[in-house]
Amino acid sequence: MKRLCQNLPRRPVSRYSLTFILTVLSCSCPALGKKKLYIGALFPMSGGWPGGQACLPAAQMALDLVNNRTDILPDYELELIHYDSMCDPGEATKLLYDLLYTEPIKIVLMPGCSSVSTLVAEAARMWNLIVLSYGSSSPALSNRQRFPTFFRTHPSATLHNPTRVQLFQKWKWTKIATIQQTTEVFTSTLDDLEERVKEAGIEISVRQSFLTDPAVAVKNLKRQDARIIVGLFYETEARKVFCEVYKEKLYGKKYVWFLIGWYADNWFKIKDPSINCTVEQMTEAVEGHVTTEIVMLNPETVRGASNLTSQEFLAQLMSKLGGKNPEETGGFQEAPLAYDAVWALALALNKTVGPLRAKGHRLEDFNYNNRDITAEIYRAMNTSSFEGVSGHVVFDAQGSRMAWTLIEQLQGGSYKKIGYYDSTKGNLSWYGNDKWIGSGPPADQTVVIEEFRYLSQKLFVSVSVFAGLGILLGIVCLTFNIYNSNVRYIQNSQPYLNNMTAVGCMMSLAAVFPLGIDGLHVHRKQFPIICQFRLWLLGLGFSLAYGSMFTKIWWVHTRGFIDHHYSLSQQHLEPWKLYATVGVLLGIDILSLMIWQIVDPLHITVEKFTREAPKGDLDVLIQPLLEHCNSEKMNTWLGVVYGYKGLLLLLGIFLAYETKSISTEKINDHRAVGMAIYNVAVLCMITAPVTMILSSQQDASFAFASLAIVFSVYITLVVLFVPKMRRLITRGEWQSDAQETMKTGSSTNNNDEEKSRQLERENKELQKIIQEKEERVSELRNQLDPRSLAPPPGYPAPASDPHPVPQSFANSSSLYQSDSKISRNKCHTSRLQLLYK
Repeated sequence: MKRLCQNLPRRPVSRYSLTFILTVLSCSCPALGKKKLYIGALFPMSGGWPGGQACLPAAQMALDLVNNRTDILPDYELELIHYDSMCDPGEATKLLYDLLYTEPIKIVLMPGCSSVSTLVAEAARMWNLIVLSYGSSSPALSNRQRFPTFFRTHPSATLHNPTRVQLFQKWKWTKIATIQQTTEVFTSTLDDLEERVKEAGIEISVRQSFLTDPAVAVKNLKRQDARIIVGLFYETEARKVFCEVYKEKLYGKKYVWFLIGWYADNWFKIKDPSINCTVEQMTEAVEGHVTTEIVMLNPETVRGASNLTSQEFLAQLMSKLGGKNPEETGGFQEAPLAYDAVWALALALNKTVGPLRAKGHRLEDFNYNNRDITAEIYRAMNTSSFEGVSGHVVFDAQGSRMAWTLIEQLQGGSYKKIGYYDSTKGNLSWYGNDKWIGSGPPADQTVVIEEFRYLSQKLFVSVSVFAGLGILLGIVCLTFNIYNSNVRYIQNSQPYLNNMTAVGCMMSLAAVFPLGIDGLHVHRKQFPIICQFRLWLLGLGFSLAYGSMFTKIWWVHTRGFIDHHYSLSQQHLEPWKLYATVGVLLGIDILSLMIWQIVDPLHITVEKFTREAPKGDLDVLIQPLLEHCNSEKMNTWLGVVYGYKGLLLLLGIFLAYETKSISTEKINDHRAVGMAIYNVAVLCMITAPVTMILSSQQDASFAFASLAIVFSVYITLVVLFVPKMRRLITRGEWQSDAQETMKTGSSTNNNDEEKSRQLERENKELQKIIQEKEERVSELRNQLDPRSLAPPPGYPAPASDPHPVPQSFANSSSLYQSDSKISRNKCHTSRLQLLYK
């Protein structure tokens, strides 16, 4: 056809004949229709990296879309001429010369593997060809002197190395080992890694390499006790390596493997006749390894130059593959890079049409000696910038793609994302989904992991419930005491002191909550505030609760022994003295706590315990840590506080014992107060030393201290307030002092009322006896003979009463009065004997 077009007749023809000829030749002659531009490509369909299996269909998809567009190269049609390089430089050399010395002329070359791209890119300069790779990651290709016309949509493998160094530093690893396949891409990558880890203060202690059989290299890693291992090899060699890894038991939580992330997702499950390990063994050996991979698929839903989103591209690619399993299709992950490579080339060629036309050139005029067209294509490629299905496509000064790095870990047979690294900004975005964080040790020593001990949450919740109920009980008691403060029985117990006791008990219970708060709940910067809350709530709560009870016992003891008798009913009590005593005790606590806080404030100290070996095969040690509230002279301050309060507790016990027999109207509940003091003193004296001994055991210390507080508060509230509630409820004594005075006619206390009732009963008995005696006297008077009652001689006879009563009996009526009450003091014993005679 080309010869036919060259031999067209040059003589004049008619208008109709010319129209017919143009119509026919427009379909058969490229010069008259769309002119073809040829792309020479090498797709590895097999070999170390069979990336052509998915990259070739992706490139053909892009070519179809480009050729159907009217706004991109409208006068041209791109055609792909491709061969299988098998990822072998020797085979690629033969195919390269076939492409160069076989018609038609290729305007661009597109190799895949790094080893093949190295060969093609170095030779292409001799033919003035632009080379655009979709799957080359060798750092050696980022050399403009050696490869002046090379571009790639696959980022350089050196992008993995900053990510690896970041991870080494994150987990504080200082020594690593490497094993590599002896190809240029991995050798140059490892050289770059060695420079970077050296700058970061990390040593490569073991460096192994192999050509085809990794058995000796893996044994050497085992022999030299390698722990952190970076593996650089193709997918087929990776299966060989990990078969040997399984045999040498060089896997598990003691070891961390870093691999390349562009293998197929199920690369370790693919049947390979070159290894003698089962799928189960391979799965066990590779579990937990970490991969670093260039982000090759745009995670955002963006329609770029091809008007396709990344998900739409994947759907069309799956259809193009004809139902093949993506995990078993080589190059599936790199397919977006091949797709965007074709679009980068098309957009660059489209950009050169105008400038070439201005210089009198056309793309179809390209030949291997035309440097002007090559220079124009180079400038267009170098300024490429568009949104592709793999993300934003832009090239650096060395022609390499710039991109993010994805970090993944194999967990349970599938890869899980654990982070991203942006090498341009140095940002590591971490998901924290890795299962073995902290378990990978440095190569030369065992890892020591610091682990804080925190209070058991179940214990904290349980004790908090009791403390909350105790606070509720305190509110009930306080409300009861305030509401019935005008009842005389409550007034005689000094209700204001009882209110102080209830408030102090609630403050002590509130201290349970900060006692249970540790570093699990608050940040270390806020922890000293929690320490101060503990100290102040316990100190002031104790001063109010115990101080008010101590004041009662102190007054009862002082008044009783000053007057040398045990009845204080007549003593006058001035309430302000009681309140002043409590105020003094409270003021001493406030002053001492303020001095402590100003002179030597509390801060956090961390206690370290003996290192422990965890369960399992982890080659690590756990360093248990425990946070404490402490100050520089903690023992001195505790000695002063415990000494002062200990003496106060002992004095309270002594006063409670001494006043147990005293009765007083002014403080009628001092016996209950004494009982409460006994309990509080005993619990405090036991708890203080025990909690100091158990300070290193957070659960036991908290349980002992908090339960002592809870029990002492419960006992105090029950002993002081429940009897009062019971008395008022059962006896119905809810009237005020004025009402009681109107009802009884006196303001006698309960003891006087009881005595009065007893005297009334005795008076009634005496009246009954006197009545019986009067009746007996009347009978005897009636029975007497009148003559016996005649006066002796010389005495006058009575005038009128024929039965006169003897004077002694007549005066007997003065001994009693039937209408009056006889008191015990007016009833003389001799007179009672006379009545009974």
